[in-house]
Amino acid sequence: MPAPACTRSVSEEAAFWRSRAGFWGAEATRLAAENATLAGTVEAQRQQLAGLKQRVVTLSRILFGTSSEKDPPGKRDKGTGNGAGGGAAGLGSRRRGQRPGSAGHGRRRHEDLDTEEEYLACQRAGRGSPITRAQRSQIWQAAQRISDELGEAGESTYIQITNEAVRLLREPGRTLYRHVIVDEGQDLHPAQWRLLRAAVPAGCDDLFIAADPHQRIYDNRVSLTSLGISVRGRSRRLSVNYRTTAEILAWAVPLLGPAPVTGLDGEAGTLRGYRSPMHGRCPDVHGAATREEELTALAQRIRSWLDSGIEAHAIGVAARSAAVAKQARDALKAAGIPTLALSTQSTKSAARAGTMHAMKGLEFQAVAVIGVAQGTVPASSAVTPAAEDPLAHEQDLQRERCVLFVACTRARDHLYVSYTGQPSPFLPG
Repeated sequence: MPAPACTRSVSEEAAFWRSRAGFWGAEATRLAAENATLAGTVEAQRQQLAGLKQRVVTLSRILFGTSSEKDPPGKRDKGTGNGAGGGAAGLGSRRRGQRPGSAGHGRRRHEDLDTEEEYLACQRAGRGSPITRAQRSQIWQAAQRISDELGEAGESTYIQITNEAVRLLREPGRTLYRHVIVDEGQDLHPAQWRLLRAAVPAGCDDLFIAADPHQRIYDNRVSLTSLGISVRGRSRRLSVNYRTTAEILAWAVPLLGPAPVTGLDGEAGTLRGYRSPMHGRCPDVHGAATREEELTALAQRIRSWLDSGIEAHAIGVAARSAAVAKQARDALKAAGIPTLALSTQSTKSAARAGTMHAMKGLEFQAVAVIGVAQGTVPASSAVTPAAEDPLAHEQDLQRERCVLFVACTRARDHLYVSYTGQPSPFLPG
């Protein structure tokens, strides 16, 4: 709106400012309406989350007689087969009157089960803690209830959608590809493997799979043979690491612990003969009395890397939790070091900081892994209590070791590891 002219009369000037007041009054009304709409959206989302939370509590109460909202014992269902997840997600998506994946190819798979009777008769050997027939019946009924609620709401889990895609691909004439290449196979969910199997017919060079079970950072454990993918006698172990130095590799491998890691072929994997042709400095481990001291030392270390000629974008910082990663970003920014989150899409030259999980697939010239302290690594919330399920407890600990191993081996030349208080029991003595 143009500025008032100096030649206006008093009445014209008053009219002008009245119009201005009207304009800003209307603008205020519009903004208030938008704010009310946004508040309504936030409230709706809050109610939706509250509803989902109540579903978890209800499911936990049905299965285990508990109302715990923080960590229900049913956080991983050992009864739905092949690590396929809990509740309705593990039992697959449902069309009216049936569950998808019920084509019945050969031996019945867990995702092919259509009735409670079939589920009760299905074998679950090697699934962890045994469960009674009555408990399995409760699991089925609870999963059916959650599946029904999702259907009524017009919603689906990611696994349900994947299973529906599998059902469609199993229909005659639906084959899409002759060859499929799979990378990071160790972290794929059983439903994703079923999708890949359905996407390409079995044959010569049907699936080429690259996987490293020592880098398994998610709770997905599968036997490819049970999913119709034969790999025994057809695999080759790669033993040369070109990402990091021999010194970093020698320090990091013991993080995995003495227990063997099971591969996708069901056999115990080994790192015997694993080596790197590159050499450099040994990793540096630093202990601090407080988190503030640890973050100060982190800033000093990264400043020394920058002063030595390492570019900011070639520096990565990893922490087990997003909260500690944010503390690191804030501390580095306060020290005048440009820092961005790992997930940020930017060409700016800045150090990157994020969670250990987010480091997967990345590579940096220098890496700082912080917060590797007792009580933090392993993360207690990610480990099943031994008294609840000894097998799951051991598998969870192994997965936490893999998470730390992955974070540390993102470093090409320089690795710095720090902790506050007592070091993680995973760190070499």
